[in-house]
Amino acid sequence: MRRREFITLVGGAAVVWPSLTYAQQPSDRVRRIGALMPWTKDNPEDQQRVAAFQNDLKRAGWIEGRNIQSEYRWYAGDADRARLLAKELVALKRDVILAGASPGLIALRQETRSIPLVFVGVTDPVGLGLVESLARPGGNATGFTFFEFPVGTKLLEALQQIAPRARRIALMYTPDSPVHGQYLSAIDAIAPSTAVTLIKMPVRNAAEIEAMFEVMGREPDGGLMVLPEPFFPVHQKLMVELAARYSLPTVYAFRSFTVNGGLISYSVDVVDLYRRAASYVDRTLKGDLVADMPVQQPTKYELVINLKTAKALGLTVPPTLLARADEVIE
Repeated sequence: MRRREFITLVGGAAVVWPSLTYAQQPSDRVRRIGALMPWTKDNPEDQQRVAAFQNDLKRAGWIEGRNIQSEYRWYAGDADRARLLAKELVALKRDVILAGASPGLIALRQETRSIPLVFVGVTDPVGLGLVESLARPGGNATGFTFFEFPVGTKLLEALQQIAPRARRIALMYTPDSPVHGQYLSAIDAIAPSTAVTLIKMPVRNAAEIEAMFEVMGREPDGGLMVLPEPFFPVHQKLMVELAARYSLPTVYAFRSFTVNGGLISYSVDVVDLYRRAASYVDRTLKGDLVADMPVQQPTKYELVINLKTAKALGLTVPPTLLARADEVIE
């Protein structure tokens, strides 16, 4: 049940979004687009992202098979696979490449400094050395960021509100992530005021995910927070099943977890970012330089609660938390 859609302007500054309407019309010449997607081809949320991106390109006059030809690759949250697929896309000599999440952009930047790159869902592109600044990115990449590091603390706050008895909370992350350290530092900074014990749990594969759930499942007052990394949605089904098996209250950074049986999520509306990314690809195909297009931050965040899962875990959702939810699954 969709409750409301709230918009947060990061930093408090108003942002003017680029329009898809231009005097210049798309050329009849076929232009070549590449896309390096973070999850998997059969993942419903990645399918929604592709559809949103393609639909807004179509609105701008770019029709698949008529004046654009697209090549998609999915790296399934695997940085090594991202590097292999980035080589493929660059070798295909695309006019512009869409880069999903930090591992995708990092891999593409290692392969090309000339092909324009429009990225989506990248955390801290300045800190990673991928752009010079948000206002003037320079180089061959620009796009739309993901969570800022302090926003990760919202995950912990949401878990504490829905599961107040959780006192030992695991932070699950992958050590291969280029930004996990910054997320952990931001959460550590608020830990003294939370009256909880935080347990760092690095995982690299499905077997380690299962072992982590087994360990935390033995904690009578345990809880779990899953950091926003593209590695985890690839194992979404397994993680939701394990959380139910061990009755472990868990908060996620992607809406799809909660829709598919997870307890609660606080996330960026990534589908909206892909929709907006189409405007930058459109401008690039019409001759604008990505170096001059400012990097933009998320404006839409979603708090989603699964009441059925809360009931199965014996949790009562506070009315104040329900009132804040954008979507409640019953």
